[in-house]
Amino acid sequence: MGRVLFQRGWVVTEDARAPELRDVLVENGRIAGVDPHIEVDAATPVIDCNEKFLVPGLFDMHVHLREPGREDKETLETGTEAAVNGGITGILAMPNTEPAIDTGGMVRFVLNLARERSRIPVYTAGCVSRGRAGRELAEIGDMVEKGAVMITDDGDPVSDARLLRRAMEYSRNFKLLIGSHAEVRELSEGGVVNEGAVSYKLGLPGIPSASEEIAIDRDLRIAQWTRARIHIHHVSASGSIEIIRRFKQQGLPVSCEVTPHHLIFCDKDIVDYNTNLKMNPPLRRDEDRARLLEGLKEGVIDCIATDHAPHTTYEKNEDYCSAPFGIIGLETALLSLYTHLIKTERLSWGRLASAFSSNPRKLLGLDPVSIRRGNRADFLVFDPQKKTRVDRAFLKSKSCNTPFLGKDLDGSVELVTVSGQIVLDRTKDGRNRVTCSSK
Repeated sequence: MGRVLFQRGWVVTEDARAPELRDVLVENGRIAGVDPHIEVDAATPVIDCNEKFLVPGLFDMHVHLREPGREDKETLETGTEAAVNGGITGILAMPNTEPAIDTGGMVRFVLNLARERSRIPVYTAGCVSRGRAGRELAEIGDMVEKGAVMITDDGDPVSDARLLRRAMEYSRNFKLLIGSHAEVRELSEGGVVNEGAVSYKLGLPGIPSASEEIAIDRDLRIAQWTRARIHIHHVSASGSIEIIRRFKQQGLPVSCEVTPHHLIFCDKDIVDYNTNLKMNPPLRRDEDRARLLEGLKEGVIDCIATDHAPHTTYEKNEDYCSAPFGIIGLETALLSLYTHLIKTERLSWGRLASAFSSNPRKLLGLDPVSIRRGNRADFLVFDPQKKTRVDRAFLKSKSCNTPFLGKDLDGSVELVTVSGQIVLDRTKDGRNRVTCSSK
């Protein structure tokens, strides 16, 4: 797409201002102008956004693509198509594949595969420990040289404090972000839901929030000692926010993320043993959910990330204790956040753009995609007047383990551009259209 004008769209920016009605001119993959009115010649294609929202391309820094090893759950191709379907124009893949991404060769393999099969940029993290076994360091230097932008054993904590210290010292030398799956296994092992009134009522073994809070405090103290950059995955408890806030105030370069499902659901929603509400960390109390939202609005929580975790229907159909943790989220993240938080004015478009677009890219040292002159033209057109039915016809992911399955969510991702190229277009009748119905 050489040159095109997106006309009359509410442009979302990463600040406190409300979206502003603007024309956006794209030329040679970059934004050439953002103004109240832009004149173009008759040869320039014009897309009338009809006062829909123009949102910077989202970036998900916590995605499980399952390839290599569990292609029955997801592949790099289906996972990235799911991302496009949800308005996400860049992702960071976690390294807990089979085999794990713990060498430079594995990093190169995944990135080469991404170049062949993905229409959006894909980055990968490497493991902290060899095979994610927590006993010896992985080949951190080689992984960084081959393109890894983070190291993490996500899915498992690094329980050995001495090994974690050494990993942080290596990561500091490479100015590399190290991710923390904060969990004390001795406290959480065997649990399947948040420990409290709901776990007692349902008769299910619980996971106390102290498991997360103690691990975060330990990891941040080690990071403070080693002067490492640390990122806390999927924060779920109110106590965790206060620990992170304290270390931020002390100047530690710590960042953290929250998932859409921890912002929207709480343990009281697990009323029928629905395994599509089973995740790790578990859904906490409603008070925790409220504090997570406040922490996001205050900026203590830096990022929104889906922790997209596809599983087969067979696995998720097991009983609650036996079913695997995790749900998919790439395709429902923006829709669910709009439905439950933005539409109800509990979260602003600007804060969403910061947490789900600009902040993840800043943390990983990537170019910004704010809708400003000169930036890469990665953005989406969002129609708030439509509804999207989340069904098998809609989902591009191989898996459908989502609590939104069979439900209508407000809004529709109508069009997605990546470097100026349209990769999804639901504005054309009969072309690339999925199950969406007007209100």
